Amino acid sequence: MIYRAFFYSFFPLIFLNTLSGQSYPSSMFAVRNSNTVIGPVGPASPVSSNANGPFSKGAVGFDVSPLGVGLELTTNLGRHLNLRTSGSMFSHPINFTTNGFRADAQLRLASAGTSLDIYPFGSAFRVSPGILFYNQNRLTAVSMIAGGSSFTLDGDTFYSANANQATGATPLSGRALLSLHTTRPAFSITGGWGNPLTHRGHWSFPVEAGVAFVGSPALHVKLAGWACHDQAQTQCADIANPDNPIALQVQSDLNAEVSKWTKTSIH
Repeated sequence: MIYRAFFYSFFPLIFLNTLSGQSYPSSMFAVRNSNTVIGPVGPASPVSSNANGPFSKGAVGFDVSPLGVGLELTTNLGRHLNLRTSGSMFSHPINFTTNGFRADAQLRLASAGTSLDIYPFGSAFRVSPGILFYNQNRLTAVSMIAGGSSFTLDGDTFYSANANQATGATPLSGRALLSLHTTRPAFSITGGWGNPLTHRGHWSFPVEAGVAFVGSPALHVKLAGWACHDQAQTQCADIANPDNPIALQVQSDLNAEVSKWTKTSIH
C-alpha cells in the first residue's frame, strides 16, 4: 500500500522524505530492523520463572519505525501466543516553499496499538494481527504570503495584497492539516521473527514489517486575508467575502486544488 503523488503539489512531499523515502496510501507501513538495535530490546527472561500459565512471563522493549520511537510490553497468553502492546511518538519541523506559499510545518506522529503474536510453527517466526487503537499522526502547516508576492491555485495566478489600513487589506495567510487517521481504530497485520519471552539471554532483537489500514489521508486547507488579480493591486478582495468574484474564484481554485491532491493520494 502506498501514499502516492498526493504529496507532489504541496507541503506533504517533505513528509515522504521524513519517513525514509517511503509513501503510504490507505495504510501505514511499519518496520523494525535488528541492525539498528530496535525492539523489542529488553529483559527476555520470564517475570515469574516458576509459572507457565498466561501472563506468567513479560518483556519490555524499545523499537524504531516510520511511526517513531516507541516502547513495547509483551506477555504470554499460551505456548504459541503472546500479547503485545506498543506506543510510538515522533515530532519534526519542516520548512519549504511551493506555488508561492512558504510553509512552516510540523510533523507529529503519535500512535499506540495491541497485537497478538502468533507462532504457528513453534519457531521464532510470527504473524501478528492487531488493532491500532490510538492514532494522532498528522502534519500541520502555516503559511504567510508577503504582500505583493504571487501564488498559484489550480493554474491561476494571484497576488497577496499589501497591508492597507484604509481598505482593511491584509496579506494572505494559510493553515493546513494533513490527517493520517481517517480510519480509527485501524486493523494492522505484521510478520516477523523473534520471541523475546523465549530468548535465553537478557537481550533479543526481533524484526518485523507490516501495515496498518489507517485510511486515505485527509487534507484541510484554509486561506485568509486579501488577494488581488493583478500585481498593481487594482483588483483586490477579502477572500472571505462570499459576494466578491475575486474571492469566489480564489476559494473555487483552492477547492479544486485540494480535490486534485486528495484524488491523487488514493490512486
